[in-house]
Amino acid sequence: MGIVRMSSSVSLDGFSAGPDTSREAPLGVGGERLHRWLFPEREGATPSEADAAVAAAQFARTGAVVVGRRTYDIGVDLWGDTPFPVPTFVVTHRAHEPRPMRSATFTFVTDGIASAVAQAVLAAGGRDVLVMGGADVCRQALAAGVVDEIEVNLVPVLLHRGERLLDVGGDQHTELVRTGLVATDEATHLTFRVVR
Repeated sequence: MGIVRMSSSVSLDGFSAGPDTSREAPLGVGGERLHRWLFPEREGATPSEADAAVAAAQFARTGAVVVGRRTYDIGVDLWGDTPFPVPTFVVTHRAHEPRPMRSATFTFVTDGIASAVAQAVLAAGGRDVLVMGGADVCRQALAAGVVDEIEVNLVPVLLHRGERLLDVGGDQHTELVRTGLVATDEATHLTFRVVR
């Protein structure tokens, strides 16, 4: 049985995207740096075996993905397909017919994050559901209590401004247990189990 994982790359000061996100700068100003560990060839860098292993494990475990509408709007043209070759659920307030792509289909969910995750769990076929798209949808998933595991790829850069990933409000706290740590020059990959 799969779990619900939230995964994001963040700067040392907690931003998962730089300021001024747009179609031309989907990760905002300076935000591309957050994914150099994942796509080193884009900057002419040599891939790290450890970083590549982290990425491969994430791809292998994922049976469905949940993203936010802004991530979809900005990313769909960039990706040219779903971000992973699995069913992808878009949390949105605007109804939209499902959008079939080459490798899978985008399904638009208008009744909240819990519904999107529940639909993704069914579609995942026993594999993991990955909540990956946009700090807002990640915060919604955490607040709804549907996340079993958090993966943070901590990148050694300070962005100073942008979209904070873990800026979750409320009076409650979320207890975590670290279950994984892989450190490379490009990122420190941290995995935490959410204590229930």
